[in-house]
Amino acid sequence: MPLLALEKVEVHYGGIRAVKGIDLVVERGELVCLIGANGAGKTTTLRAITGLAHATGRIAYDGREITGGRPHEIARAGIALVPEGRGVFPQLTIEENLAMGAYTRSDRDGIAADTERVFTLFPRLKERRRQTAGTMSGGEQQMLAIGRALMSRPRLLLLDEPSMGLAPIMVEKIFEVIRLIAAEGVTMLLVEQNARLALEASRRAYVLESGQVTLAGEAAALLHDPQVRQAYLGE
Repeated sequence: MPLLALEKVEVHYGGIRAVKGIDLVVERGELVCLIGANGAGKTTTLRAITGLAHATGRIAYDGREITGGRPHEIARAGIALVPEGRGVFPQLTIEENLAMGAYTRSDRDGIAADTERVFTLFPRLKERRRQTAGTMSGGEQQMLAIGRALMSRPRLLLLDEPSMGLAPIMVEKIFEVIRLIAAEGVTMLLVEQNARLALEASRRAYVLESGQVTLAGEAAALLHDPQVRQAYLGE
């Protein structure tokens, strides 16, 4: 049984069909990416999974239907979203932002251990642990957003455009950590405009065009697909 399965999922914004009956599966322990142009429906798909967008069809998580579930209930079930634009709390310190990620937990020792784990993944956050998030660079805020999501000990981590607006050296660091988290067995669904990086990091991939899945398969195979190379790799 896959950890996440979408069947004939649709999302409408008024009269607009943003997502048009897509099927998508993420197996346990997999890193799967969703690539496509701006406006293809990638972010809307993540919002549907987390309950932030009303969806029809069927969304199943760990064998249980969560279609139409409330966002806080879905989060408690073990799904964490790192949103596009990062969404950190600018007036709070790094430590306080991380604590917000663990708001559903009461195991103090576990929270302390996970905080240290985040600081191991992102040493820069440890150096600046008492700095307010709003004074940090975009790359540091992205590190914090990922760290905050990990504090909930998610079984499924959703990442929405983690490289957007970042300097190349910071993009490299973020993807290094994504690969590390994947190697630890955390299941991930990655939405990313940098198709090459996404395909290189993932096991499987889906291509979304105008709200529909047009291609799906092993990421390594799609990386060499002429259609993908022309449309998304600039070749």
